[in-house]
Amino acid sequence: MCALPRVVPVSSAPHLDEVVASDAQTSVDDPWVTIVWNDPVNLMTYVTYVFESYFGHPRTVAEQLMRRVHTEGRAVVSRGTLEAMEVDVQAMHGFGLWATLQRSGH
Repeated sequence: MCALPRVVPVSSAPHLDEVVASDAQTSVDDPWVTIVWNDPVNLMTYVTYVFESYFGHPRTVAEQLMRRVHTEGRAVVSRGTLEAMEVDVQAMHGFGLWATLQRSGH
């Protein structure tokens, strides 16, 4: 399996990671995050649907994450092990969304 390139955050503002569902909180064992990036193609309703259906986020959380993607250009949508985040990134690509992974806190 080839390694993915390291992602450099476009903003280091601490508020970017605040709206992730409670079951996806950072821990010492889960140092990786999946980031979904804004794109000019997908409708906001579709992005909300993906966050609800794939991640199981409640509608309110899915809408908050979608708004963050739309207004700030990106949102952290899941946290976990490297392997789990690789699966999530591939799933987002399967839905047609732009997604990357990076170490939490970077």
